[in-house]
Amino acid sequence: MLFNDFEKVTSKQWKNQIQYELKGADYNDTLVWESLEGIKVKPFYHNDEDAVTNGVSTQVTNFSIVQEIYVFDTEKSIAKANEVLKRGAESIRFIIPSKEINVVNIINQLQQQPKAVYLQLLFLDADVMEQINTEAAKLQFEVFVLIDPIHQLNFDGNFYKDGTSDFEVLNKINQKSSNINWLTVKATTYQNAGANMVQQIAYTLAHTNEYLNRIENFDKNITVEVAVGGNYFFEIAKLRAMRLSLNALAEAYSPNITFHILAKPTHRNKTIYDYNVNMLRTTTECMSAALGGADAVENIAYDAVYHKTNEFGDRISRNQLLILKEESYFDKVNNPADGAYYIESLTQQLAEKGLELFKDIEKNGGLISQLIEGTIQRKINEAATKEQELFNSGKEVLLGTNKYPNPQDKMSHDLELYPFVKQNPRKTLITPIIEKRLAEALEQERLEAEKNA
Repeated sequence: MLFNDFEKVTSKQWKNQIQYELKGADYNDTLVWESLEGIKVKPFYHNDEDAVTNGVSTQVTNFSIVQEIYVFDTEKSIAKANEVLKRGAESIRFIIPSKEINVVNIINQLQQQPKAVYLQLLFLDADVMEQINTEAAKLQFEVFVLIDPIHQLNFDGNFYKDGTSDFEVLNKINQKSSNINWLTVKATTYQNAGANMVQQIAYTLAHTNEYLNRIENFDKNITVEVAVGGNYFFEIAKLRAMRLSLNALAEAYSPNITFHILAKPTHRNKTIYDYNVNMLRTTTECMSAALGGADAVENIAYDAVYHKTNEFGDRISRNQLLILKEESYFDKVNNPADGAYYIESLTQQLAEKGLELFKDIEKNGGLISQLIEGTIQRKINEAATKEQELFNSGKEVLLGTNKYPNPQDKMSHDLELYPFVKQNPRKTLITPIIEKRLAEALEQERLEAEKNA
């Protein structure tokens, strides 16, 4: 009732007033800009032309805070998991590099009940999956096993073994894994390599569709892992559009198929110079993930690009999520973006454009065929090149790197990890999709200048 006493103003009246204030400048040329996805962004949105009700439901706003642990030393990894669960982590992602590691032993030694455990296996083995499934029946928390042969193909260039064998194993797993969530679509590589948001949605749909076509009678949950970039409102809309599109795809197969979205900040806009700015970047990206409806959010440390995993970096990244959840109440409102005309409009356009591109991919043989042909790699490279050109020209800004850099900032002696694309020529089935940060070339120039100073 608050605004009933005020006369309503139409979008046409707003435009007329804006045009008057522009003193002859063209409204579209001056105030409307176009994103890399081909979406024209207006200076304002109004309910008489932009109110969109997509039926996008992001009811799960109580997102889980996930902490990643690479299992090198089993006992140390178990001790670390128990420690971070006491200090605010709600779920754990264990990265398991080989089948010699006793995964069941790790799960059983968790002293504090997590919301969920994510087991990212860097191999494909039906027997290990069966052991995990048997153990999961006794547990009070959810178990997600993250395996994705198609991601293995697009990231590494080869399947785990070969396409036929990998999908045979997946069908075997499907028959014997009723207690775990095991099918995963790891879509982070598309974003980290520079694909625009329409491509990310379309490739995620095509990625999912490959599994639904090749796994017989699949009707369970699918974990979709996505990377979130720094374009705040667009990223909120991207996650909403992705869930909307995935739900539409699932309807064609089984009403029992659901999606669990695990989101984490991108590496693409992270920098080694003025690295503390990475904390600001990851904060807004985690906010986008929560408001976009991610079921679980895993932050990355501000120094993850160039430092080995360390207690301080892990603590800060975990505390960023705790502040969003416990002090900023990001988990207290259902559908927080619902009714925001700008986000609703972006959601609708991204979903429509993503679906259109997905249909084109399917018409031309599907994702795997286009990966083998090199079409997907070429399209991502084209999108990445456009974004790189914007960064190189200063239109895409990374503070402290290509805008207001600190010339006194020295990094050559602080690099524990190699922060650039690694060259590893070898024979592969396809050309891998290469993840690359925007600042790499500029950073290499600065490092070289440091050495020569």
